[in-house]
Amino acid sequence: MTSFDKKLLFKYLQEEIKGLVQDGLILLSHAKEHEGEISDFSYLVFPFSKAYEGFLKKFFLDLGLIREDEYYSDEIRIGRILNPGYLEEHKSVYKFLSQHEKGGEVFTKKLWEIWRKGRNQVFHYFPHNFRKLSYEEAKQIIDEILDIMSECVSRCYIGSNNKHIMNAVSTIM
Repeated sequence: MTSFDKKLLFKYLQEEIKGLVQDGLILLSHAKEHEGEISDFSYLVFPFSKAYEGFLKKFFLDLGLIREDEYYSDEIRIGRILNPGYLEEHKSVYKFLSQHEKGGEVFTKKLWEIWRKGRNQVFHYFPHNFRKLSYEEAKQIIDEILDIMSECVSRCYIGSNNKHIMNAVSTIM
C-alpha cells in the first residue's frame, strides 16, 4: 500500500493531473473485483504514468529546470532530460538534480527508475520480452509513482499558488 500524502500532493497538482490520479484510483478499485478474469493489468498504470509525466514537467518548471516555453512545447521529452544516459546534454535535469546537495544521485535515480518502470517497461512492446502485469504488479508501480510524486513535493517548498520557487536553482530540494 502506498504511503503517499494525498492532501499534500493534491495541493500541488493541477486539476487535470488530479483528475488523472482520481480516474486511476477508480479504475484500480474496479479492477480489483475482476482480478481473476483479466490477464494484463498494464492499463491501470496508464493514468498514473501520464500524471507522473505532467507532474514532472510542472515540477521541473517550478524548480527552474525547464523554461515555460519548453513546458508548453510538444518537443520536451522527460525520458530524455531525466535519462542518466544523456548526462552531457544541454538540458540534463538528471545531472543537475543528482549533483545537488539535497537531491543527490539516489533520489534522482529513483525518479528515473520509476519513469522507466511506470512508462517505458509497461507501454512499449518488446517481442523478446513480452510483459503482462498482474494486478499486484500494476498496483506496486502505481504506488511507486504516487510515492515519488509525494516525496518530490514534500522535499520542496512550493507555494500554494504554484508560482516559481524563489531562488529555485539554489534552494531546490
